[in-house]
Amino acid sequence: MSDTTPLIEPRVLKGFRDYPPEKMMPREALIETARRVYRSYGFAPIDTPALEYYDVLAGKGSEETDRQMYQFRDHGDRHVGLRFDLTVPLARFVAQYAHELGMPFKRYHIATVWRGEKNQAGRYREFMQCDFDTVGVRSLASDAEMVLVVSDLMRAIGFERFQIRLNNRKVLNGLLEKFGLRDRAAHVLRAVDKLPKIGAAGVRDELLNVTGISPTAADNVLQLAQLHGSNEQMLTQLAATCRGNELAETGVSELQQVIAWSAAVGVQEPILQLDVAIARGLDYYTGTIIETFLDDLPSIGSVCSGGRYDQLAELFTREQLPGVGASLGLDRLLAAMEELGLAPATHTPADVLIAQFDSGLIPQYFQIARDLRRLGFGAEVFTDARKIGQQFKYADRRGYRAVIVVGADEVASRKIQVKWMADGKQLEFPWDENLSEMASWLRKQLNRE
Repeated sequence: MSDTTPLIEPRVLKGFRDYPPEKMMPREALIETARRVYRSYGFAPIDTPALEYYDVLAGKGSEETDRQMYQFRDHGDRHVGLRFDLTVPLARFVAQYAHELGMPFKRYHIATVWRGEKNQAGRYREFMQCDFDTVGVRSLASDAEMVLVVSDLMRAIGFERFQIRLNNRKVLNGLLEKFGLRDRAAHVLRAVDKLPKIGAAGVRDELLNVTGISPTAADNVLQLAQLHGSNEQMLTQLAATCRGNELAETGVSELQQVIAWSAAVGVQEPILQLDVAIARGLDYYTGTIIETFLDDLPSIGSVCSGGRYDQLAELFTREQLPGVGASLGLDRLLAAMEELGLAPATHTPADVLIAQFDSGLIPQYFQIARDLRRLGFGAEVFTDARKIGQQFKYADRRGYRAVIVVGADEVASRKIQVKWMADGKQLEFPWDENLSEMASWLRKQLNRE
């Protein structure tokens, strides 16, 4: 390339971001935790294309997700869109392969989705979701299991102070029907869902100005959304309020059952809290809905949300394929962990660095690394011929806790020198067939025992 060739400015699109190792390592750790928890409940992995036909995606989430969808004509002049979540592609997937999959079908899907939304803390236009869903089951046992999975997932990540807020769309839709607002339910519910963000006054303004309902109806909706008390007290209040509307009464009964089954195995107040203001902004939910908030950072919003969607797959098939599940907002949770100082600072992929003291000994370095890997340790060999001081600086910058140094003298005496970076102490171990003494010491130092 000529020196006069203009250079392209390296830059990233607004709302998108790169992930250097110090960001990617904790991200992968969260993904591994989610996989482990999901599999422990019997969920199996799937994957689907990032691009779907536009009509597969459009009209399935909400007017907002339709506006935010990245859509275009491809080279074959097909109208396509980038998936905005993983639930709509799941509905298409199970409708297409239902007879091969068999029901019930439990899956998890960890993948990237795209929404052209306004940038804000913890929200990007490209982000990863970690979904789990059960399809083909109407039993509320699956709804309760969803609550249990979320509780186990949050604890496995390291959180003890969090709330799983629970509601039911049947309660909301039934009461809106009772209030004479059924024809504007989707708009009303989206407004109510903003209560934690814009407050009661903001929701009232939106109800009046956007949905066009009367002041009396707006006050009825707000009074409902602001019910408070213990789960038992709120269920009692809801039962009284819902009396006379069959759909709402069914929703209250379902809430009672999910709360009871969850509490039976220890997921109860203050972790599990009934919250009538939880509405979920997506139109496809039909029953149980949940959102999960961090006690120490509620302003970041819900970090794990979901619910029951009994009709979504029916847009693709005549077969009855009810579903229930939730999604961990990986990037939002990581943003919260960074703000709370909980994200791991290390970006070291391996445990040990093997310094290059003598380029003639590279085969021996490779052998030591191979032996360590067989013993369950990660080991990086420094392959460039640099001064040993520079290699120690590299180890320190990368966060390595142990550096192995082997020269001609060590080869002759069958010894291995290990420098522990935290205090600079250097220890010597026998270079035996199984590296047994050094391996035992490393396990203790790295808290592997």
